[in-house]
Amino acid sequence: MTTETQTFQAPVFSAQGKQGGTRQLPEGMFDGTVNVPVMHQAVKAFLANRRQGTAKTKTRGEVTGGNQKPWKQKGTGRARQGSIRAPNWPGGGTVFGPIPRKYTQIVPKQVRALARKSALNARARENAVMLVDALTYSAPKTKSILSLFESLGVAGKKVLLLTDGVKPNVYLSARNVAHAHVMPFSDVSTYHILWSDVVVIESSALTQTSAEA
Repeated sequence: MTTETQTFQAPVFSAQGKQGGTRQLPEGMFDGTVNVPVMHQAVKAFLANRRQGTAKTKTRGEVTGGNQKPWKQKGTGRARQGSIRAPNWPGGGTVFGPIPRKYTQIVPKQVRALARKSALNARARENAVMLVDALTYSAPKTKSILSLFESLGVAGKKVLLLTDGVKPNVYLSARNVAHAHVMPFSDVSTYHILWSDVVVIESSALTQTSAEA
């Protein structure tokens, strides 16, 4: 775990992808903290909570048929059998198979916040955080997002675009772009940050977060 206080700079781009200098990231969120065990816990819980837990196999008591012995106990020369639904028969019941269960893991709110901060700091250390001006799309248009990614130099990478609030047109514009994910900054999780190669954030989202803090 690293807790040294640091400051990070991120390049700022216009909505069309033109660079306009750099900006210091908010120290309250980007302070250099990188807690690997906490990030591991948060990601493990995120993946576990996505599991449906509906896997189910039938035991010998649930398989249809097999109400009588396949053959008589003695005199056939074959091994004695009690039911064709025994586990040793093809089509028989399963022993100790999976049953529906919950995989839910509860992570405290403060731990989730620390993991999220650690993931953002990890990307900032790699100079993989970029800021863009507000994206205002009047209609969904994949070409606009592709043009932006090309201008930012992140085409072909896993890009996480964090918007200031819910922006359906931006989301729909990137929905068909491979290795790109759009979501509100307030909803981002540790998993999504660590999944990405580059994190692109709307500048106004950081400004609002700093004001609330």
